[in-house]
Amino acid sequence: MCAAALEEYCGSTFWNTSYVDREDPDLPACVEQTVLVWIPLGFLWLCAPRHLVVLCRRTKGGTKHLSKLYLFKQLVASLLFLTAIAGFGITIGEDFGPSRDTTSTQKNAGVYYANPVLYAVTWILVLLCQEAVRRREGAVDSATLCFFWFLLVICDIFPFQTLLRRALKPEAINDLPRFCLFYISFGLELIAFLVSIVADIPPEAEEIVKKNPEKGAAFVSRITFNWFNSMVVKGYKRPLVQEDMWALDVKDSTAYLNERFQNNMQVELGEARVRYEHKLKKKREKSKAKATEETFQNGLGKGVSQDVLMMEEKGKSKDEQKKKKDKKKEETDYPSAWLISTIYKSFKWLLIESAFFKLLQDLLAFASPQLLKLMVSFTQDQSRYTWEGYVYAVLLLVVAILQSLFLQQYFQRCFVLGMKVRTAIMAAVYKKALVVSNDARKESTVGETVNLMSADAQRFNDVTNFIHLLWSCPLQIILSIVFLWLELGPSVLAGLVVMVLMVPINGLLATKARKLQIENMKFKDKRLKIMNEILNGIKILKLYAWEPSFQTQVEDIRGEELKVMRKFAYLTSVSTFVFSCAPALVSLATFAVFVGVSSENVLTAEKAFTSISLFNILRFPLAMLPMLIAAIVQTSVSRKRLEKFLGGDDLESDIVRHDPSFSSAISISDGSFAWEREAEPLLKNVSLDIKPGRLVAVVGAVGSGKSSLISALLGEMHSTKGFINIQGSLAFVPQQAWIQNATLKNNILFGSPDEEKRFQDVIEACALAPDLELLPGGILTEIGEKGINLSGGQKQRVSLARAAYSKADIYLLDDPLSAVDSHVGKHLFDKLIGNTGILKDKTRILVTHGVSFLPYVDEIVVLVDGKVSEIGSYNSLRASKGAFSEFLDTYAKEQNNQNHSESDGSMDTADIDIIPERDDTQPDSPLEDTVSATLKRENSIRRSQRGGSVRLRKNSSFKKTEGVVDSKKGQNLIEKETMETGQVKFSVYLQYIRAMGWGYTIMVFIVYLIQNIAFIGQNLWLSDWTNDAVDYYNKTYPNWKRDTRVGVFGVLGVAQGLFVFLGTLLLANASVAASRILHSQLLNNMLRVPMLFFDTTPIGRVVNRFAKDIFTVDEAIPQSFRSWLMCLLGVLGTLLVICLATPFFTIIIIPLAIIYFFVQRFYVATSRQLRRLDSVSRSPIYSHFSETVSGLSVIRAYGHQDRFLKHNEITIDENLKSVYPWIVSNRWLAIRLEFLGNLVVFFSALFAVISRKTLDSGLVGLSISYALNVTQTLNWLVRMTSELETNIVAVERVNEYAELENEAKWINETRPPKKWPEDGRVQFENFKVRYRPGLDLVLHGITCDIKSTEKIGIVGRTGAGKSSLTNCLFRTIEAAEGRILLDDIDISTIGLHDLRNSLTIIPQDPVLFSGTLRMNLDPFDRFSDDEIWRVLELSHLKDYVGGLQEGLQHEVSEGGENLSVGQRQLLCLARALLRKSRILILDEATAAVDLETDDLIQNTIRKEFSHCTVLTIAHRLHSIMDSSRVMVLDAGKIVEFDSPSALLAKRGHFYSMAKDAGITQNENTAL
Repeated sequence: MCAAALEEYCGSTFWNTSYVDREDPDLPACVEQTVLVWIPLGFLWLCAPRHLVVLCRRTKGGTKHLSKLYLFKQLVASLLFLTAIAGFGITIGEDFGPSRDTTSTQKNAGVYYANPVLYAVTWILVLLCQEAVRRREGAVDSATLCFFWFLLVICDIFPFQTLLRRALKPEAINDLPRFCLFYISFGLELIAFLVSIVADIPPEAEEIVKKNPEKGAAFVSRITFNWFNSMVVKGYKRPLVQEDMWALDVKDSTAYLNERFQNNMQVELGEARVRYEHKLKKKREKSKAKATEETFQNGLGKGVSQDVLMMEEKGKSKDEQKKKKDKKKEETDYPSAWLISTIYKSFKWLLIESAFFKLLQDLLAFASPQLLKLMVSFTQDQSRYTWEGYVYAVLLLVVAILQSLFLQQYFQRCFVLGMKVRTAIMAAVYKKALVVSNDARKESTVGETVNLMSADAQRFNDVTNFIHLLWSCPLQIILSIVFLWLELGPSVLAGLVVMVLMVPINGLLATKARKLQIENMKFKDKRLKIMNEILNGIKILKLYAWEPSFQTQVEDIRGEELKVMRKFAYLTSVSTFVFSCAPALVSLATFAVFVGVSSENVLTAEKAFTSISLFNILRFPLAMLPMLIAAIVQTSVSRKRLEKFLGGDDLESDIVRHDPSFSSAISISDGSFAWEREAEPLLKNVSLDIKPGRLVAVVGAVGSGKSSLISALLGEMHSTKGFINIQGSLAFVPQQAWIQNATLKNNILFGSPDEEKRFQDVIEACALAPDLELLPGGILTEIGEKGINLSGGQKQRVSLARAAYSKADIYLLDDPLSAVDSHVGKHLFDKLIGNTGILKDKTRILVTHGVSFLPYVDEIVVLVDGKVSEIGSYNSLRASKGAFSEFLDTYAKEQNNQNHSESDGSMDTADIDIIPERDDTQPDSPLEDTVSATLKRENSIRRSQRGGSVRLRKNSSFKKTEGVVDSKKGQNLIEKETMETGQVKFSVYLQYIRAMGWGYTIMVFIVYLIQNIAFIGQNLWLSDWTNDAVDYYNKTYPNWKRDTRVGVFGVLGVAQGLFVFLGTLLLANASVAASRILHSQLLNNMLRVPMLFFDTTPIGRVVNRFAKDIFTVDEAIPQSFRSWLMCLLGVLGTLLVICLATPFFTIIIIPLAIIYFFVQRFYVATSRQLRRLDSVSRSPIYSHFSETVSGLSVIRAYGHQDRFLKHNEITIDENLKSVYPWIVSNRWLAIRLEFLGNLVVFFSALFAVISRKTLDSGLVGLSISYALNVTQTLNWLVRMTSELETNIVAVERVNEYAELENEAKWINETRPPKKWPEDGRVQFENFKVRYRPGLDLVLHGITCDIKSTEKIGIVGRTGAGKSSLTNCLFRTIEAAEGRILLDDIDISTIGLHDLRNSLTIIPQDPVLFSGTLRMNLDPFDRFSDDEIWRVLELSHLKDYVGGLQEGLQHEVSEGGENLSVGQRQLLCLARALLRKSRILILDEATAAVDLETDDLIQNTIRKEFSHCTVLTIAHRLHSIMDSSRVMVLDAGKIVEFDSPSALLAKRGHFYSMAKDAGITQNENTAL
């Protein structure tokens, strides 16, 4: 019916099989005029309304620029409109024109009227659409129009060739005008299509496009990722740097994502909170009901004897408590189940789009096996026309290309989604961290919080990448089974059973592997903890010669770790065996059952190869599902953690009021404050009233709540009653200075505007001017993390400067003067804090231990046990003889010393400026000792000389230097870590192979090769088997033959699996061996590297070698090496098979290989660098975060939360700038490689068609099914190559540190006598030393002779060379010339350990290692317990240790955190007592120790070391006034060396120093 109507409409036949059933087929004209015209036009008409809507809206602003391209497009469309009109004209002319043929009554068919009209309307639509595209914001082209032109050209190709064939026939063309018009319009359509591919970028968008080419990418460029080319080319020419990264799209930026996420989160979290409250209410009601019930029952039981009841109750309550505890663990005690829905709501469109592409791709995946089947049956049947084969080949290509395009779009969207989810979570965690309450903060350490941001966010990222597989895997599995059933019937179930059995086996192996991994992580953590401590305390290890003990500790743990690793590797090889056997076993089971069920079933080529390619599709979802489920389980753990953190309580903002009606600056009325909601209040009933502009000191014993008071004022504590009112803004100086990783200037400005004059005043007041001279870059010096390159005092003063600069109204100063020298403290008080300082008009609250400043404050608040005991001025409190006078008596000693310096007022400030504060290293920066400080100073001097600058005198202001020293040179204290660029050298691979062992490597290669041969053999056997179907056509199939076929097929399959198993086992052993060798080389060398290295290298960098790089060597490299090898052999095997089947194919291989090589080189160069940029730009996010978390109270006090949020957004955006291109680079590569793979498929099909006369159908099936698989393998090969390259860098980095230069040998041939040094004489002979070749000398020819048992004090200003002297004794730096003799033995001739074991040092900062107390005293177990108890008694620790549960086995936590600083110092004394050597060096502890401990130490040393030679490096002169002689050093020379009294009488250097410290002649005699 339909066809008849169409035939009338066309005036010719619509369809007749004779058209197609011949050698040169063609389509009937009617089809060409109807269906092929309607398809493209229909598409356009459907899509046009979208465009036309734009035209209806009023456009904002003036009309956009008319580009030449736009005008050209409109011109082409207008010309096409004219051709349509002309066509219509011709028809009318023929029917009604004067020249018409009057004899014939036949008019033109309807189609000749309809088509020109349809076209004319369409061209007008096109003109309108193109105008709409021009007006649309940000559009550079239109996907629909581009696709429309493409369809049109494709559909017009059919009439094109029809007309052409007709024209080439001998008879003349009957319809010349239409013939010409068709070709004119076809040409115009082609031009229109080509023009529509080009993007039309308006001039106003050009800048944006320069920064972000994606914005200017046209449709074709977007689907093939061509816009990325410029980045790839740039990356190939030279390594990419952060500056090359393109700007982010607004929709990808952190701020935008965060805003969307937060909005959704508030809604979802609100609902979750309501649900949670509801749940709690129900619970309460339940427990109430229960309670009433119980009391009721108890009432009844009066008659029962009370005792029995009591006992029952007790038992019951115990059980119940236990139950309750268990229950509590299971139930969540926070609002839950809102995170996933928030993520979904924030990103649902991306999810839906990607799901759509995935669905299309999944469906297309099943078209290839069907086409393969048609192709095989075509080659078997010689009678079919050749053109069918060509159609199949082209169809295979088209399907493959579509599949590639959809797949890449899907992946692109998924990965971008993952990136966005990670970004949103990171931003949310950061934002939450700024407002989180103290209760919630207590629950997780800084590390755990940083982990939320790094690990947990990353998990979400990884899962969202593959979230669609949840529905796609089952879909693929179902479809595969359906198609297989159609091929082979029920026997598919056999293969399926095998596959399903694989899943639990894999699951079992996976759980086992997870257990091992957890175990492995335990060892790893333990090893890294020890490594971290070794590196933190490396100086102590060297000075005590303790390295071997720690080396064995690490080696033992590493041994355990490798054992677990080997187990893990064996497990992996079993699972690999299972996995590689799977396809062979599955096809074996299926085919064996199929052939065995009945003799009718003959395995034909089409059946066999279609099934195999279907099984190949099946493998992927079956392998992925268990992995995906495991990943989701892991993510759910992350989800819980994130929900707990993000749903936690915020800090209450109403604790501190800001009510302007109060007259006082700060008033607390009857407040009690606790750190946690339920806890006991620490501060009880505090009432305070502080008037504006007063200086109030808060004093009290340790732990009386001084710092808590400050926290309460900042609103960081829960108030249980009462309230606080504060007027004006706050500035806060915490006890432990918090320093940001930024320039010194930015640390002080802290986000305030830069005013030069104010800045200078603050610097001056904080006594920072002299320090700025010493710092390499002046105020622009970059300060390391946690202020690593500043001494404790400098940090504190920077913190003070930040407060002073901030122009606040109220200053809360938490003991800022304890970390600085007394003269600097005085300066700070006079110039800054006190009533003569620059803050004199502000309200200041000063917590202090220093008694000397108390007379000068307006008011003193005395705290005792969290209560205010007295308030008043110094004199009134002194008189009242209360808690305050007790406090004063405690510190009277110190008072005594300081009073002199107070009375000695002649010391003018000009003097101070020239005395830079000593580098008092506080315990929080263990790395920074005097050695490194001096080093840096040397460094900076050298650098500034290189910069051609003159170092100015100290008294000229430091502003001038700034201009001279090149502002960027040498500010960074630590040289930047070398980021490897370019290709990895082949020698690195060789190093790794050498570590594995050549024998192993060669065996692995051979085994894998044999496996591959077995694989190809199996498939060739299969293709031969399928040819039986042709040979035994219509005959009975002999049983023996069937059994042989099945048997050989099975044997080859199992052989493959076995060889893979063998190869993996060998590789596992080899890689464990490599891991062992590389690690022990690294460790061995790190312990033998000179001290100098550790002073210039941040610990993190070294730890990183032991953590990240060793991890890569352990786990990533073997994995990627194996995959790479298998991929490579797989690709080679595939190409070999195709060449065997169709020898023509060899011609194609060469150009394909060349293209492949280039794409791969381009990609690897770019991708590798993007990965590196990603990891380089990722660490600032985490370090900024951990910095923020540790400085929370400061940030909140200054109210700078928004600025930090902004900074975090910028940091994350910087990271995204390299993540996004990396995602695109993978797609760029994949789409190009898939096109190559598709060409391989196309050509193997094409050649099969060309040479089908000579080919077996089996071989055709084989070569095409192989080719279909090659795309994935090729893709993998490049991925693996680039991964292997990225990973092998770890070997390079480990080797870099394993080959550093060592210090001298630990023990050499010349061993000193057993008891040496017996007398303890020390002689320096013209001793000179420098830190590094090329630097200036630090000691200029020291000559002195120290007799046995003399007590020598060494003094001198900072940088005079005091510490260098001790470093030389221990040879942590070697002599430049001259020598040191101990008991007449030159120390440079003996081994380092012999030397260091016979000297003892009590270092400045007490370093302890985690482990037992006993290990800390005697790591080699050389002494008996009695000896150890004896020393503990002498060092006043016996009572303490005796009181501990484990005694000597008491575990010391990391860095000795669980002991007080005083106890740590006493432990160091105990170490020294235990070693009993004749020479003791005392590097005097600075402010770390309180006076009591100091006294204890001094007395013990006088008593116990009376028979030793003692050298004391003094910072406080009092401690050395009783020494036999004092050595005064200045600028590396001895300037005075005599007894203290003689030196004081001489009135030289020593006298002036004593005067500064307030020691005068008369006092000395009193001593």
